[in-house]
Amino acid sequence: MMMPFKRQALVEFENVDSAKECVTFAADEPVYIAGQQAFFNYSTSKRITRPGNTDDPSGGNKVLLLSIQNPLYPITVDVLYTVCNPVGKVQRIVIFKRNGIQAMVEFESVLCAQKAKAALNGADIYAGCCTLKIEYARPTRLNVIRNDNDSWDYTKPYLGRRGCCWLMLNFLKEAHFENVLLLKLIVYIRGKGRQRQAILGEHPSSFRHDGYGSHGPLLPLPSRYRMGSRDTPELVAYPLPQASSSYMHGGNPSGSVVMVSGLHQLKMNCSRVFNLFCLYGNIEKVKFMKTIPGTALVEMGDEYAVERAVTHLNNVKLFGKRLNVCVSKQHSVVPSQIFELEDGTSSYKDFAMSKNNRFTSAGQASKNIIQPPSCVLHYYNVPLCVTEETFTKLCNDHEVLTFIKYKVFDAKPSAKTLSGLLEWECKTDAVEALTALNHYQIRVPNGSNPYTLKLCFSTSSHL
Repeated sequence: MMMPFKRQALVEFENVDSAKECVTFAADEPVYIAGQQAFFNYSTSKRITRPGNTDDPSGGNKVLLLSIQNPLYPITVDVLYTVCNPVGKVQRIVIFKRNGIQAMVEFESVLCAQKAKAALNGADIYAGCCTLKIEYARPTRLNVIRNDNDSWDYTKPYLGRRGCCWLMLNFLKEAHFENVLLLKLIVYIRGKGRQRQAILGEHPSSFRHDGYGSHGPLLPLPSRYRMGSRDTPELVAYPLPQASSSYMHGGNPSGSVVMVSGLHQLKMNCSRVFNLFCLYGNIEKVKFMKTIPGTALVEMGDEYAVERAVTHLNNVKLFGKRLNVCVSKQHSVVPSQIFELEDGTSSYKDFAMSKNNRFTSAGQASKNIIQPPSCVLHYYNVPLCVTEETFTKLCNDHEVLTFIKYKVFDAKPSAKTLSGLLEWECKTDAVEALTALNHYQIRVPNGSNPYTLKLCFSTSSHL
C-alpha cells in the first residue's frame, strides 16, 4: 500500500520470517530506490486491509473520497468531472477545504466507482502536482443543495444555479481520455527518466474571467520533473499570489485566512508563525486570539496559499503540540483586542510589506520549491564566513535541537553567500529549528548590513 504524501509504503509478506529477513538485510546493506536510500522497519499494522474488493461488484461504495495532494492549481467540480466522468458516470460532486483539499464524488454505480479508483488513484491531474489519493467514502449518497464551483448535482443541472460556468470543453481539448484506463497499470517511483502521466497536461489551459482568471495569473509548470543533480533540483513554478493585497485594492479574496490552533504559548509568537507559514505563500497579517489561547489567525496573500498551508501543516507536531490548521470563516484579520504574548511581543503583526515574503513577484515565486515538512532543511543567503559551528551555536542559542548532518554547496568564485543542507534526527526537530531560526539576522564583523538566513524544507529526504 503506497502512502506517497508521507513517502512511505506498507509491504505485507507471506510470513514473519520473510519480513525479518527484509529488515535485517536493509540494516546491513543500504537499499536504494530511484537513487534514494530506502529505510525498512516493522509496522504496527499486522496486515494490509483494503476498504473493499475492487473485483467484486458488491464491495466498496459508489461514493469515493478524493484527497488532492500538492494542490498548486484550483480544483473545481468542472476539473473533477472532467477527470472522473470518462471512467465512470458521475452523478454528484462535493468539494470541501477544511483539512486540505478533499472531495467526494458519487458515481452511478459501485462498479463505476471501483473502475475510477483503480484507474485514477495516485495519478496527477496536472504535471507534478494535484495528485489524487482515492479511498471509499463513508456516505453512500451525496446531498447537494446548489450547483456551483464546490458542489454539483449532474442529475439536476439547474439546481440553485447562480451563474456558474462550464470549463469542461476547455479541459477536454487538452485531455486524452482514451488512455485514462491505462493509469491503473502505472506504478510510480520518482527517479531520473521516469515521469508520472498527468491527466490534464502540465497546467490548466484556460484562465478566463468566468473560470480561473478571476484568481490571478498562474506560472506555467516546467516541461520535465526530474532531478538535474542530486543536490540541485530543477525549480518548480507555483501560482502567483493575488495582487489584491489589502493595501492595494481594499479587499481580500474569499478564504484567504487560515486559523491555526495548538501553538505553544511560551515558544510561539507572530514572527515564528510567519517563519513557518511563509513557505507556502505571502503573509499579510498574524493575530493571536485572546479568547482562545494558543490559537492564531493568519491572513495570507490568496486562497491557494491557504490551501497549501492547510495541506502541508495540518497535524504537524511543533514544540510538543500538534497543529490544527484549517480555513477560517474570517475574510480578513482585524487588529483588535491586541495584547502581550508570554514572550513580551505583540499578539498582532502586519507583514504585508515584509521583504521576507517569498511570493511577491513572478521571479520570486518561481524559485520557491514548495515541500511538505521533512527532516532536511535547505539554507541559503548566509555569508561566506558561516561554518557548521555557527549553525550549532544558533541552535543552542534558540533552544532547539541541533542537526546531525551538515553540508555546504560549492560556491562560485564570485559568490557572496553560501547555501547547503542541514539534517535533523526527525521531522519535528527540523520544523522547530526552521520556526525558530528562519530569517535570523547574521551580522558580519565590519559589515554594513546583516544577512537574513533563509530556510525551507528540502526535496532531499536524507544527506
